[in-house]
Amino acid sequence: MTSTAGTGLKLIFLCTHNACRSIVSEAIFRQRGDGLVLAASAGSLPSGVVHPLTLRHLVSRGYDPAGLFSKSMDELSEFTPDAVITVCDGAAEAACPVWLDTTPRVHWPLPDPTRLADPALIDAEFAAVFNTLESRLQRLLAHLHHGRGADEVLDCLHLLNSET
Repeated sequence: MTSTAGTGLKLIFLCTHNACRSIVSEAIFRQRGDGLVLAASAGSLPSGVVHPLTLRHLVSRGYDPAGLFSKSMDELSEFTPDAVITVCDGAAEAACPVWLDTTPRVHWPLPDPTRLADPALIDAEFAAVFNTLESRLQRLLAHLHHGRGADEVLDCLHLLNSET
């Protein structure tokens, strides 16, 4: 992991379709990262569209969906992340492109709210995903504000998975 001094911690969030969980992760970390986190997202088999419920929930939580779109990992080959965070089991098991081979990987399994049929359950699961990611971001920012080194930041990313 490279030093984050002066450039911000660069994270790629991966999911299979890049339509929900990775998009939400990108939006939260990019828009509320206090300039300390640079975030992008991609999919191993991108759907090509952001799920409409994802967009609705982003807006309802105060996030701007502008610039968010479903894309493949190959479209981010110029983005050199400090860590890859997989947010679904399919992406965790997928092979990363060669340009990500040496990048540290962390797995944060998140439920997929769009797989549900009951609107009340969908809303509850979206709320849980947002709450989990916002909490993890706040703890990561506290870590970064204390000037932790790159290895400590990677350890922090792993530890955040065990917390809700």
